[in-house]
Amino acid sequence: MKKLANHHLRRAMTAEQTATHSPQPLNGFTLLEVMVALSIIAIVLVSVYRMHAQTISMNNETRFYATAPMLAQFKMAEIESESLEDMGDDSGDFGDKFPDYRWNIVVDDVESSALENMAKHLKKIDLVISLNNDEFSYSLRSYKYLKN
Repeated sequence: MKKLANHHLRRAMTAEQTATHSPQPLNGFTLLEVMVALSIIAIVLVSVYRMHAQTISMNNETRFYATAPMLAQFKMAEIESESLEDMGDDSGDFGDKFPDYRWNIVVDDVESSALENMAKHLKKIDLVISLNNDEFSYSLRSYKYLKN
């Protein structure tokens, strides 16, 4: 009878008492805890990656819109030093100093009923600076009066 009472007593032990009597220590993390931690890390890393990619994109855009006006001014000065009567539409690049930057020039006559005869002497110059096959583009329009 005493043996039966001890058996029932062991069954009635709480989980805490059982843990203190178990031969193996209960150190470490459970699978659920590890999976939750990995999920949190994954969410944080994806957010950081997106933020980094956006920062790089904004950096490229800022660099282009800082460089393109200077290149346009340089090219426009080059065009104005030449005779526009001989010049037509043209395109090219800026060489090794500015790889992937391209320029395109369109020279047209100006038609205006308000200007009448003066319009014959005006030329419209459209200059477009682009980067990476028109990923970014910067346009500049100028007018030049040709004296006789």
